[in-house]
Amino acid sequence: MRTNPERRQALVDAAIEVLAGEGARGLTFRAVDKAAGVPAGTASNYFANRDDLFTQVGARFYERLQPSEATMSQLTDGPKTRENIVALMREVVGRIEAFRTGYLALLELRLEATRRPELRKVLTERVRADIDFNVRNHLDSGMPGDKESVELLYLALNWLIVDRLTLPEVFTEEQSQALIEAAVNRVVPE
Repeated sequence: MRTNPERRQALVDAAIEVLAGEGARGLTFRAVDKAAGVPAGTASNYFANRDDLFTQVGARFYERLQPSEATMSQLTDGPKTRENIVALMREVVGRIEAFRTGYLALLELRLEATRRPELRKVLTERVRADIDFNVRNHLDSGMPGDKESVELLYLALNWLIVDRLTLPEVFTEEQSQALIEAAVNRVVPE
């Protein structure tokens, strides 16, 4: 196995694009090589098999979607109000919408995980860790709301994101923004 981290990262990023555009069946080493603009056979030198590639795509999505320092500062140092939570939730939705192919690839991975136990295990651990991270940061920040508030917002906003990325005509941008605010106002006590 090759270990050039920059090349591996470029291949995984190309795999995200292939997965988002072609689905799980289209995710082949040849397709990744082509999307990455590297010689044929390169991806097979970096990944043991397709399962390994699927797993690394799942991990890479979360790496690329990490909140900025400014966002984390807004959580820890910003006002402890529902209005600040609305702003933070809008930032999260916007960040995910800006990485459209990443989220579409994640949806493909979730479907593929129903057939691949190892991928299901990795995604379950990663999603659970992400939820726990969000709950812990929310509670530690002193924002209003509890663990259940964070979990309910996670569930509600994920489906809003799915609609915005797959069927963007269902909710306009303005409706999306209003729904984020409504979700926070209904789930998080003052």
